[in-house]
Formats: sequence, structure tokens, C-alpha cells
Amino acid sequence: MKNTILGVIDATGYYQSLEDLLLHRSLAALPIGGRYRLIDFVLSNMVNSDIGSVAIFPKFQYRSLMDHLGSGKNWDLNRKRDGLFFFPAPGLDATDEGVGSFNHFAHHLDYFYRSSQEYAIISNCYTVCNINYRPVLERHMMIGCDITEIRHNGKSLEMYLVKTSLLRDLIESRDETGYTCMKDVVEDMDSGYKVCGYEHIGFVETVDSINKYYNTSLKLLNVSSWKELFKKESPIYTKVKDEPPTRYTSYASVKNSIIANGCYIEGNVRNSTMFRAVKVGKNTTISGSIIMQKSQIGDNCVLENVILDKDVRIEDGVRLIGDPDNPIVIRKGMIQGALMNS
Repeated sequence: MKNTILGVIDATGYYQSLEDLLLHRSLAALPIGGRYRLIDFVLSNMVNSDIGSVAIFPKFQYRSLMDHLGSGKNWDLNRKRDGLFFFPAPGLDATDEGVGSFNHFAHHLDYFYRSSQEYAIISNCYTVCNINYRPVLERHMMIGCDITEIRHNGKSLEMYLVKTSLLRDLIESRDETGYTCMKDVVEDMDSGYKVCGYEHIGFVETVDSINKYYNTSLKLLNVSSWKELFKKESPIYTKVKDEPPTRYTSYASVKNSIIANGCYIEGNVRNSTMFRAVKVGKNTTISGSIIMQKSQIGDNCVLENVILDKDVRIEDGVRLIGDPDNPIVIRKGMIQGALMNS
């Protein structure tokens, strides 16, 4: 079944709750797990399922996403035939909602006609899971489904398998049918299509709010969850960066945390995630927090239940104590000083 499925990733997702982290990037490019971006999971799932042609449909702030994915080399998608494609949304308005907007697809309909793959898998960009789409296709063909919706614990994961020819028909007939996306078709009991469900068993988290992002990040600190998500036989790929190992001084203490390359740790880190090139000063305690790339935290600080975006600077003596149900979020490039908290 190699090269029988076309990958389609809707990267237009946006949630108001995540606004502080989406000012300079799309949701698909949101960092997670120390070195990954949200899109890495669905894209790796497709590559591990022998999908060699993937189309990404972005809308908001997608420069960071394109910089992360590049030519697709890290996913073996830099090919002369098929490979990785970007199709930005040409000025769609707020009414174009739902994963896999047919209006968005319609602007690039020729891509679907040029594709040789018989089937297409349409997915959102913000579901963290490790799934093989080949068994989904096998069951889809065996039962004779028109559309297969992938679910977890009975809830839709907003991933749909459909024949490419049927997808083209749905796009072209959208004005007559009123369908705006795959969800509309699946939920219409009178559509006339045979809709099947495929239950995925395993680690699944959908990041659609600050709380979901924060809690998902903490769950990745659990060894069993990590092993369930990051499997040797189906690895999660990401952009490779050449950076030195993290340096831990004699003052440092780290427990149950993810620490990426290039960090410099002098303080105490507990139950937290540190992205690349983060600096933690002396006598500083960090717990239950997510610290993104190149953030600098001074000496004698206390950070609990905090999310720092990229390039944040925390000056000496700062205390930031958030609530696990309402973590403090510091936007990219901000400076937080002790005098600001007094």
C-alpha cells in the first residue's frame, strides 16, 4: 500500500486561549516536548505510514512553520517527485472554520487532480499522538467505507480518510451541498455516504488551549506516556540543530525534567521542560514550568507553573508563582524584573 495515501494537514488552527503563544507563530509551529513542534507529530505519522506526498495548508503567521519544515529533509520529503507542499490560504475570512476547509482546498484544486494517490488522509495540526494510518486504510477498504473518521475514546480526532476522487467531488460541490469541511459531511446523517469510525488506542492529547498545552507538556514528563508516544519503530522527527550538550554546574539539581541541548543549568529544576539554549542562574528554583528556546533566568529566582516563550529574560530575584490550572504566560522577548513585581 506504499504511496497510496496523500497527506493533507490543515495548519490553519487558531484558538484565542493560546493567543500569547501565537503572536509570532502558527499553532502548528508551537514548541513542545523540549525540541519538537506540534506539526512534527502528524507529519511524522504520515511519513511513518509510507505517505510520500504531504500538502500543508497554513493561514496565520506561517513563516516560523516554513522555517521549521524547510524542504522537508528531516522527514525525507525533499523529493523530486511528490514530497512537501505549502498552500497558504488566500485571504479566507473567519467563516472558513473546521478542519480541512473546502474553500481553502478549492484554491488549490489542481494539486488534488495532479496527485496520483488514490486516498487522502486529512488531519489537523495540533493532535499529539503516534498513529499508523496503514491499518486505518486496510479497515476502510475491507468494510467498504466512503469516509473513515479516526477517534479516541469515541471522540473525533479530526482526522479523516477518504478517496481522493470523493474529496475532489466534495470540494467542487460545496456550494450545492453546503458542506464547508469534512466534519459537516460526517455529521450529516442524510449525506448518503458510508461513514465509519476507527478507534485509536494510545497516548492522545489535543492542544487547543493554554491549559491543554501546559498539561500535555507535564504528561510528557511521565516515562510511560513518553514511551507510548516516542516509539523506536515509528519515531517522531523534527528539525535537527547542531548544538553542544547541556552544561550542569556543581550547584545544579535536575529531577523529572526534559532538558534540551545547549542549556546552562546552575539552579534547581523540577518537573519542567527546558528547550534549547536556556540559562538557569544560581539559587534559582524552577518547578512545573515550560521554558522555551534561549530564555535567560537570573539568580535567586523562583518560578512555579510558568510558561516562558522564546527569548524571555527573567532578571535576578524574580518570583513568578502561577496556578496549575492557570499558569503564568510570559510572551516572547519580554523582560521580567524584580521591580516589576513589587
